[in-house]
Amino acid sequence: MLPLETYKGIESAWCPGCGNFPMLYAFKEALAELEIRPQDLLLVSGIGQASKFPHYLKCNIFNGIHGRTLPVATGARLANPHLKVVVTTGDGDCYGEGGNHLLATFRRNPDMTLVVHNNQVYGLTKGQASPTSDQGFQTIIQPQGVPYPPLHALALAVAQDCSWVARGFAGLRTHLKELYKQALTHRGFALLEVLQPCVTFNKVNTYQWYQQRVYKVEDTPDYDPENELWACQKAKEWGERIPIGVIYRKPRPVFEESYEVLAAGPLARQERECPIDQLLEDFY
Repeated sequence: MLPLETYKGIESAWCPGCGNFPMLYAFKEALAELEIRPQDLLLVSGIGQASKFPHYLKCNIFNGIHGRTLPVATGARLANPHLKVVVTTGDGDCYGEGGNHLLATFRRNPDMTLVVHNNQVYGLTKGQASPTSDQGFQTIIQPQGVPYPPLHALALAVAQDCSWVARGFAGLRTHLKELYKQALTHRGFALLEVLQPCVTFNKVNTYQWYQQRVYKVEDTPDYDPENELWACQKAKEWGERIPIGVIYRKPRPVFEESYEVLAAGPLARQERECPIDQLLEDFY
């Protein structure tokens, strides 16, 4: 096990009490227990409070634009499959602006991990409703309440045969750490959504609200994450009871296996047939 200090980054700028703090600590614990070194880890993020996550870790970082994390991460994974690639993003960044890229990534099944910080609100841009906000949720932009139900992103993932789908809760750090470890070691695309209370802009979906509702699916007598029908029912369950844990597993060939050129190793380490200087000269 590596020391937690191995991953120490700069001091965070999150609000005191933010659900991102236990998420970050649990992630460091998972990395340390799996002995994933900072130089072997790439975190890709977009825009939002969730996308500040890599700044507070010591690792390789690509901070991109709103909703475009997944294509960048897929490209990095193809270029260097020796890297452990993790995307960290928010419910708005991923399910809103990045929704189309999410669908494409479900289909491709690259060997990487997606962590979605779901606080059911846009926390960076002052609290407007997000794709996961509950119907009736009131904000300064939606004073009469959100008029339609939230997106069930995990149900969408199950329907598209995402190879590993789970949900965690920032208020249960040990359980979350184990989910991180499973996601990081899964071969294929792993989607881990984390219920992450926003203490500033969401006064409804608080730690207490979630604690009264979440339950671990692995403790239920009918637990069967390889049963698609069961998984779909659990993925759509929301309200008085909210399931957390591994909801769906379906082993599939990974995206990288469809490219024979990658069998020779990372593209960055392969011999180039044409010198870069010659390519640039021809281009100009």
